[in-house]
Amino acid sequence: MTIAIEARGLTRAYKETKALDGVNLQIRANTITGLLGRNGAGKTTFMSLATAQDRPTSGKVLVFGEDPFERATRLEQLCFLRDNQRYPDDYALKHAIRAASIFYPNWDQAFADELIALFRIPQKTVIKKFSRGQFSALGIVLGLASRAPVTFFDEPYLGLDATARAYFYDVLLRDYQAHPRTIVLSTHLIDEMDMLLERVVILDQGRIVQDADVDELRGAAHQVAGRASAVDSYLVGRTVLSRQRVGGLATAVVEGRVSGEDRAAAESADLDLSAVSLQQLVAAYGFDGAAAFDRDTQEEFTHAPTSFEGARS
Repeated sequence: MTIAIEARGLTRAYKETKALDGVNLQIRANTITGLLGRNGAGKTTFMSLATAQDRPTSGKVLVFGEDPFERATRLEQLCFLRDNQRYPDDYALKHAIRAASIFYPNWDQAFADELIALFRIPQKTVIKKFSRGQFSALGIVLGLASRAPVTFFDEPYLGLDATARAYFYDVLLRDYQAHPRTIVLSTHLIDEMDMLLERVVILDQGRIVQDADVDELRGAAHQVAGRASAVDSYLVGRTVLSRQRVGGLATAVVEGRVSGEDRAAAESADLDLSAVSLQQLVAAYGFDGAAAFDRDTQEEFTHAPTSFEGARS
């Protein structure tokens, strides 16, 4: 098994905030990996460090066993398309394509031309005047046509309509099968990309909370719903990923596969058990229990007069 990317104790701190905190991770070569988590979880920071666009505070990241920083032979194997990629003000499509064709040894111009036509990217408009969708489509063209051995896409779907997103998923999978390489995708549209992903890394507050093959995660957690008191009893002794309450009812996402004993316990307590999608699982790992309001409490707070309102009256 070849390791394309390896992080060892990887930490990136900005003053008092740790965007990444001691991350240890291996990403296998020739896989499509989903880098998932809430905004601010550390996904973009990890991709920036792995592509030598930033330096770690401590620890290291290796690409095919080497630190990529200031190593031209490694850097040309890496392609990182940010969601806010910057181009010179006077750049049009032809300039971006020309620059990419020079930098990436595996560049496929015929494939780039096919994608440009597929996504209807304007050829004369300067890039800074592109719509959000056109800008994302350009990133997709550069990322796929680069045929770089390691390619990172940071939320590549922004601004794309449903048809364009379907084109992207289809062409990515088709080209990956024809030209296997390591692809890392950061996305919030997890249910849409579920079919593409072979492995998932879930980050939360700069740390890895899950790292597994997608097939391992299917059914790795379940949801229980019903009367709050009955849900509380069911949760005793279990690993609870998230819990929400609305009045006298509650739902919770619980780590672990459903057993026969679980089903019997749920049935006797009149509780509903259901499967959890990958997107629901990611949301549960990023769940902040302190931020979840009991609906009755929230309504009571919303309708209570503030001291300022009392003074004004």
